Amino acid sequence: MFKLKPTLAAFGLIATLAAPVGAQNLFAPAATVNDSVVTEFEVQQRIRFLQVLNARGATRKAAVESLINERLRGEAIRDAGLNLSQEGINAALEEFAGRANMTRAEFTSALARAGVEKETYRDFVLNGITWRDLIRARYGSRVSISEAEIDRALASQSTGASNIRVLVSEIIIPAPPPRAAQVAAIAEDIAQSTSANQFSAFARKYSATATRGAGGRLPWQDLSNLPPALQPLILSLSPGEVTQPLNIPNAVALFQLRDIEETSRPARTYSAIEYAAYYMAGGRSAETLQQAENLKAEVDVCDDLYAFAKGQPESVLDRETLPPSKLPKDFAIELSKMDEGEVSTALTRSDGQALVFLMMCGRTAEQNAEVSREDVAGSIRQRRLSGFADSLLSELRSEARISIK
Repeated sequence: MFKLKPTLAAFGLIATLAAPVGAQNLFAPAATVNDSVVTEFEVQQRIRFLQVLNARGATRKAAVESLINERLRGEAIRDAGLNLSQEGINAALEEFAGRANMTRAEFTSALARAGVEKETYRDFVLNGITWRDLIRARYGSRVSISEAEIDRALASQSTGASNIRVLVSEIIIPAPPPRAAQVAAIAEDIAQSTSANQFSAFARKYSATATRGAGGRLPWQDLSNLPPALQPLILSLSPGEVTQPLNIPNAVALFQLRDIEETSRPARTYSAIEYAAYYMAGGRSAETLQQAENLKAEVDVCDDLYAFAKGQPESVLDRETLPPSKLPKDFAIELSKMDEGEVSTALTRSDGQALVFLMMCGRTAEQNAEVSREDVAGSIRQRRLSGFADSLLSELRSEARISIK
């Protein structure tokens, strides 16, 4: 269905559109569809109707194809025994006219001045509405939208902006109070690194992150995914350079830029990050780290953590949804590397006495910040039903006898 202009004062063009079509036989067949005929009159009416709507496809070829498809849809509708009530017909026609800020009577009158018969308007609208009802009745039960699909849709976005992505290596060194001075000295040495290999050697020796085995090397990632406070620091580096040590709770972080490039791939920005943090007594002791590894194998989504926190003080589990700029700095760094359902055990709290089992729950794309979950589910459902509709129409066309004159 079309979204009409706020007003059809563009009907000022009506005088030119209402010119005579010509001397051809308007009731000669333009196409045949099984046992049905599409006349030249219908084709000319459809072209004129689309011109008045300022719609794409106001060509003879497109008009013929559209009318052929309507014939096929009409046959399927009749075979299914679907009929609109008179009340439903009136409502559909009023709704379509309302898109031009007109009543049905005003819209019909304006079309008549442009040389478009009211039956052309009526047939066009009702075929679309009834076809939609058929698709819903036939395929609606097959469309099931999961919460995970809604989460993924909310996390997605598309913009026309170019994007900067970076290759970064990381080191996060635990620094509980007894080791704070020692770690600070180590971090100052690392900050003087001049090569990727040297930085990676430090990462393998000192880092607590999951990338330790890979020498702290992270894959290409969008600059916009990094914590807002970290982005300008990375941009200020040349490849091979290292940030000054960044103090985060009970740890020190350093980053080395390995490469940077600009792509035409749309940049993504997020209005909110949802995470869960489960605090495990024992800090980075071998026993607690093993418990964390065992827990990783038992949880798939953030909700699973509630079962493990049951019976413990409420303070052992935080579940938050925050703008990226409001995230704790160390959480922001870890979450920037994670997809939904992934876990980090690089951080601690309580002066290193509590290990943070940090889990990414989801992201909300900035442009989707005000979109409701119901709207997203409706959009996904409509997209899938449209796929079924296209498939059915293609099947009907392949089985039909179609001849274009």
